[in-house]
Amino acid sequence: MPDFEIELGIPGLVAGIDEAGRGPWAGPVVAAAVILDRARLPAGIDDSKKLTAKKRDALYDAIMDTAMVGIGEASVAEIDRLNILQATFLAMKRALAALPVRPDHALVDGNRLPPLDIRASAIVRGDARSLSIAAASIIAKTWRDRLMTKLAEKHPDYGWERNAGYGTAAHARALALVGISDFHRKSFAPIRKLMTQDSDPTD
Repeated sequence: MPDFEIELGIPGLVAGIDEAGRGPWAGPVVAAAVILDRARLPAGIDDSKKLTAKKRDALYDAIMDTAMVGIGEASVAEIDRLNILQATFLAMKRALAALPVRPDHALVDGNRLPPLDIRASAIVRGDARSLSIAAASIIAKTWRDRLMTKLAEKHPDYGWERNAGYGTAAHARALALVGISDFHRKSFAPIRKLMTQDSDPTD
């Protein structure tokens, strides 16, 4: 389980930053920055991937009620223009900027740091080690899952309310049947391949 050990070793306000949605074929990438209140830490915070959707939803509300939270997105167009890594960094910068206060230090999940204007540390497996990063992972994933569910109402063929835009077999079948949408990442290989096939004059 993640704990507060890393944060306690850093003076000042510490924000945890994590993202959701680097791998899907559709939808934006979302990042969250969270500054936890050390006196009001919600019980049960863990890596979002280890939690049920019901538990994530409950913790999302608890974190929103007790912590300072910033959320940032990078659009599909930005992903296609910049590449997914740089778009993820952009979403992280936006999440940090969306916090109501400026933290003194950021803990970022992973082994690479976005270009931030504050001191920062990259924490490998951070969502399993740092409560702040784990909280950010819960916020980012829940926010993005809810966003994809809303997009699924306008584009019901792809099952985004179930797969969140990831490349499931059902998603692939729907793409083959109805083609791509404006929310598909055209720079991603499976989508690019479909576009190439659709434009092949020998077909």
